[in-house]
Amino acid sequence: MSYRPPNLVVQYRLINPELWFSGLSLWIKQSWIKMSVDFEISTIIVASPQEIYVAWLDSERHAAMTGSAARCSEQVGDSFDAWDGYIHGINLALERAKRIVQSWRTIEFNESDPDSQIELTFEPVVGGTKVTLRHSNLPAHGDQYKQGWVDSYFEPMKEYFERS
Repeated sequence: MSYRPPNLVVQYRLINPELWFSGLSLWIKQSWIKMSVDFEISTIIVASPQEIYVAWLDSERHAAMTGSAARCSEQVGDSFDAWDGYIHGINLALERAKRIVQSWRTIEFNESDPDSQIELTFEPVVGGTKVTLRHSNLPAHGDQYKQGWVDSYFEPMKEYFERS
């Protein structure tokens, strides 16, 4: 019986497509690659898709929902910031009560890091709305944001809408 390593998928974005071949192995010079992190998380929130959509894009409601200052807009192309400027980005696509797509970065991103992207979708379900967040093109340290979304957004949002 031969050893099979576990399946592991790592996405690389090539900065320089030049490759070196050595025997049967393919080597990519490490300084030429950029690893990006992508993930998806979901939760159920006791509110309608419309209520969640509006709260996300309204400065006062976003701040009340998360417990931290925010500046938001319901216009494609407008910028936003949240968590007292820790997060900022631009509204890329807005479909009322269905979908929000934003460029997204924090003050922890290097200047050379491209913006990441979030896509929020809102699906009506029994007892509320299934909110799904897809976060893509994060820098290598981006795994830390997965728990951040739960702690700083999903849990406070649940509390906010249960009080409403």
